[in-house]
Amino acid sequence: MTLLEVKNLRTQLLTPRGYLQVLNGVSFQVKEGRILALVGESGCGKTMTALSILKILPPFSKVFGEVLYEGCNLLELPEETLQKMRGKEISMIFQEPSRALNPVLSIGEQLIETLIIHHGFKKNEACEKALALLANVGFSNPILVYRSYPHQLSGGMKQRVMIALALAGEPKLLIADEPTTALDVSIQAQIIDLLYQLVKERNLTMILITHNLALVSYIADFVSVMYMGTIVESGPTEVVLSNPLHPYTKGLLESLPVEPSKPLRPIPGSLPSPFEKIVGCYFHPRCGVAEDICKTKVPPKIKLDDREIRCWLHADSDRG
Repeated sequence: MTLLEVKNLRTQLLTPRGYLQVLNGVSFQVKEGRILALVGESGCGKTMTALSILKILPPFSKVFGEVLYEGCNLLELPEETLQKMRGKEISMIFQEPSRALNPVLSIGEQLIETLIIHHGFKKNEACEKALALLANVGFSNPILVYRSYPHQLSGGMKQRVMIALALAGEPKLLIADEPTTALDVSIQAQIIDLLYQLVKERNLTMILITHNLALVSYIADFVSVMYMGTIVESGPTEVVLSNPLHPYTKGLLESLPVEPSKPLRPIPGSLPSPFEKIVGCYFHPRCGVAEDICKTKVPPKIKLDDREIRCWLHADSDRG
């Protein structure tokens, strides 16, 4: 059963130069109990997709399309209804816990506040639940963490607290935005193992936002590759990563270090500015196999067996 379906999501942000299109028709679905990874370079629109789903965008932003959660279009709901759903139905683990946590409240106070808002617990009951949550995310001394303030915790500890806060509302859908950013490699593995364990134990559905393809191969059931605010390839993780069809997906995989003696093959150039107007396929200025049609026409979405791709090289339709 599909828990979340995003259809033709388009987001515009107000800038001093007018409205800027940052998402260009993003579409995907997440089945219940599965993990979908959104991957791509920094600035390709992964985080903006998550923020658009929850409608937590800067003032005067515009969002179009459909975000169907259990069949209900979130984009049509009033803010008051959405506010009750955030954290309760859909919860997000933000990229930088130091900025997401309140520096003047203890961890216990922040957990208690969340539990009371979502469940209406009395304070004593919320306190017990908060300690249980801290234990569930791997703290051997939950009371010490409960009494601590964010600045007293390490990066890995703060990320575990963020996971506890995200779980406090008992959501069905968890969005994890680069949950291992700025953490040591050993701590990264612990956090990912914890997330995977919690998803399986609680039968959660998760959207994982990352640029780490090794991580995707380990944890995700499905993957959607993003470039300049659109999805260029999507399908089962094993299928996409073992046989990538889009030149951008191939480029991401070829730029990974595999053997010490093997030179890296980075993707030429860099991600264009969103203000830059690119005609045709957004990737053609960096693509080594681009054809003339790639420079003039936007490729359609093409279904190939169990995956979807936007690339003229795989289009059966007339290229004229």
